[in-house]
Amino acid sequence: MKAFLQSPRAMIAASLAAGALTVAGFAPPAVFPLPFLTLAGLLHLWRRAATPQAAFWTGFAFGAGVFGVGASWVYVSLHDFGMMPAPLAAIGTLAYCAILALYPAAAGWCLARLQLGPLASALFAFPALWTLFEWLRGWIFTGVPWLALGYSQLDSPLAGFAPLVGVYGVSFATAFCAGVLVVLTAGSVKARLAGGVALIFAFGLGQLLKQIDWTSPQGAPLKVALLQGNIPQDLKFRPDRYAATLATYGRLIEASQAGLIVLPETAIPRFLDAVDPGYLKDIARIAAERRADVLIGVPIRDPDGRYFNSVISVGASPSQRYDKSHLVPFGEFVPPGFGWVVKTFAIPLSDFSLGPKNPKPLALAGQLVAPNICWEDAFGEEIIRQLPQATLLVNVSNVAWFGDSLAPAQHLQISRMRALETGRAMLRATNTGMTAIIDPRGGVVAKLPQFTEGILTGEVRGYVGASPYVRFGNTPTVLVCVVLLGALVFIRRRSLGRVGESR
Repeated sequence: MKAFLQSPRAMIAASLAAGALTVAGFAPPAVFPLPFLTLAGLLHLWRRAATPQAAFWTGFAFGAGVFGVGASWVYVSLHDFGMMPAPLAAIGTLAYCAILALYPAAAGWCLARLQLGPLASALFAFPALWTLFEWLRGWIFTGVPWLALGYSQLDSPLAGFAPLVGVYGVSFATAFCAGVLVVLTAGSVKARLAGGVALIFAFGLGQLLKQIDWTSPQGAPLKVALLQGNIPQDLKFRPDRYAATLATYGRLIEASQAGLIVLPETAIPRFLDAVDPGYLKDIARIAAERRADVLIGVPIRDPDGRYFNSVISVGASPSQRYDKSHLVPFGEFVPPGFGWVVKTFAIPLSDFSLGPKNPKPLALAGQLVAPNICWEDAFGEEIIRQLPQATLLVNVSNVAWFGDSLAPAQHLQISRMRALETGRAMLRATNTGMTAIIDPRGGVVAKLPQFTEGILTGEVRGYVGASPYVRFGNTPTVLVCVVLLGALVFIRRRSLGRVGESR
């Protein structure tokens, strides 16, 4: 038994279990201390790895645990709603998770190759490598930033770093604290003392930063209404349900007494040019009479044949439009050479065109509104493109694609991080949940239950000003990681050179 526990297979199993357990640090459980423990366990396993290859597979197992559990909703999307045969959906989900697991695997390989001392490895190389590869995961091949480590700390003192350095900076701080835990359990007395001080400093500084107001309110409170139609995904695009869908949202709009009314992504499941003009005129008339604006999710088809995942406004203000610019691979566009994949499952409107990369905020209800659609809010640097001009953030989503899985709660957590980073309130209007009003500190002010039809009403303020993250984005965090790793490599080579000279 002892021999097995010390074997590579046991390390792989332990890493896989630690990765799976890490998911509980994210929403919906959101037990934020867990990632400190599981990452400390991963670092301990990496330090025990005999070769860089062993560290690679240990990191891969950890990533497989994280994404295999945390992104299991991919199977729901492909099979339950995309109608992909179960074996193909399972293979597709496993392939997706395996690709994402390559990033922590690469971090482990690099850490082993550096061959640093315990302190340098735990306190500097580990957080820098983890953060750098996490950032790369959110960028390469259009990026998959889902389950970035920093999201798990939204309710911890480390969240105070978010307005300064964004979610990846919080990831760095989290990995640093995990490294400190390893030092506390395996270092010398002096190292343990220093580690304890470092841990107290990190949490203390984060808590102090949480007290800072990086932005300030402007203007009078605005009454808002967020509509949740609860249209089942398997019925949403059926022609025989179209009239009922329009009737649902027409009724909810009629019942909404607010200055800004927001409908979910593709609330109208038909191209705008195919919608009865009378329906939109009625909505515009109701809104104008109440001096309100209505933001509607609807696909738009241009005369040249391109189509866009968009939101449009009608009402008291001039009609405006926002087109989604960060599309979901396979769900909204087909990567070259993968057309055959899309034929195996049923996703309507799966070849959208890109909207402009630098959109302008929409002037609605006395605010400058920065809309984003579905998972666009997972990309912090894209949200800040409309800032600091925008005073209010709005996300419209249709997470009905993922059923009753972890995805809706995880997506709400992502939206909370964007509000905290930017110091802006975030309004989330979704088809089946989670529809919510989020304050500039990332707190959920109000939320509708999932899988219910309803109107979420509340008051929000517009905010002005720019947090450091709005001004500089992810650049400082990435630069710190690169410079830190470069310095470690330089020191390592220099020490090896001195050893060679002494011989």
